[in-house]
Amino acid sequence: MAIEQLQSLLGEDLRAVDRAIHRLLESDIPLIALLANYVIESGGKRLRPMVLLAAARMFGYRGHRHHTLAAVVELLHTATLMHDDVVDAAQQRRATPTANALWGSQAPVLVGDFLFARAFQSMVADRDIRVLEILSAATRELAEGEVLQLQNTHDPDVAEEDYLRVVTAKTAVLFEAAARLAAVISERPQAEEEALARYGHNLGVAFQLIDDCLDYSATAADWGKHLGNDLEEGNPTLPTIHALAHADKQGREAIRRALAEEGAAWLDPVRAAIERTGAIEYTREVASQRASWAKQALATLPDTEERQALAAAAEFTVGRDF
Repeated sequence: MAIEQLQSLLGEDLRAVDRAIHRLLESDIPLIALLANYVIESGGKRLRPMVLLAAARMFGYRGHRHHTLAAVVELLHTATLMHDDVVDAAQQRRATPTANALWGSQAPVLVGDFLFARAFQSMVADRDIRVLEILSAATRELAEGEVLQLQNTHDPDVAEEDYLRVVTAKTAVLFEAAARLAAVISERPQAEEEALARYGHNLGVAFQLIDDCLDYSATAADWGKHLGNDLEEGNPTLPTIHALAHADKQGREAIRRALAEEGAAWLDPVRAAIERTGAIEYTREVASQRASWAKQALATLPDTEERQALAAAAEFTVGRDF
């Protein structure tokens, strides 16, 4: 319900962000506009832009910079998804074919580069060095997260702490940046900027951990991807890490072989091991703790309808089944 609450609260702002996104996607090269618009319109939740917009409204911001910066955040997110899908050879996302499934791998990589370039043009045009610092640092960490995940591929011995590093770099960093930007453009004190950054960081970690759960527990129709996608790609996530630490010999062997062999064929025994060890419940507990920390971070910020919606978004993140 929180997503609908945010969408209703931010209706005109979201429409302004969509207009900004489409301006940034304009190009004289038809394939760029075609492919970029296809990915942008493929059903994303726009949760990162909504965090920025809601937080700016919470602070009473009355300008227009938040629209363009929210569009930049969404372009950065989309570019990483395009590159990620190519690296993973993913064929489906949000129940629709990926760009690389339709156009091959070369065009999505290059159009993803175009999105990064347009995002950086907009950052520079904003003419605020703090904005540029925040978003350029986030972009660097996104890239590092992708490489770190690749480094961990097929390694069943990845520790929980190491996996959370990947989650932070791949997902939490952009939520944190979106939140921090709202405080910066609203010229709020450093303490409030840090509080909002903690909110975004913990929201992002919770969001990714629930994605980890859904890859093993959702129905394919709700999830919009085939189940066991992480397993097929050889990516250890918190459910497999926890299960591996607590499973019996048969369960451990199934998980190890699945991760080593990109084993979609091992999905059923791995899911059985995950179920027997309570790994989904454990991962949801960790996500719930992060969501609680996110809500706690909001406690010192202005008590507005927008703050309540941000708190509800944290609850939605851990309660969702898609």
